[in-house]
Amino acid sequence: MDIDEVRALTDGELEAELAAARRNLYDLRFQLATRQLSDYNQIRSTRKRIARILTVQIERRHETTVAEAGR
Repeated sequence: MDIDEVRALTDGELEAELAAARRNLYDLRFQLATRQLSDYNQIRSTRKRIARILTVQIERRHETTVAEAGR
C-alpha cells in the first residue's frame, strides 16, 4: 500500500488498517522468534506500512490544527 492509497482512506479505515498492521507485525515477530518466518522482508514492509499510516494521521491532525488556528 503506497502513500496515495493511504491518503485515500477515511479516518476510520486508517485506524482499522493501523490495528491490522500492528497485529501483523506482532505475528511476524512471533514467527521470527519461533523460527517459522521465511521472508524477513515482511517485517520491514509492515513497519513501513505502519509509518505511512501514522504519517497520514499526523498530517491530518496538523491540517485541522492549522485550520482552527486560522479562524
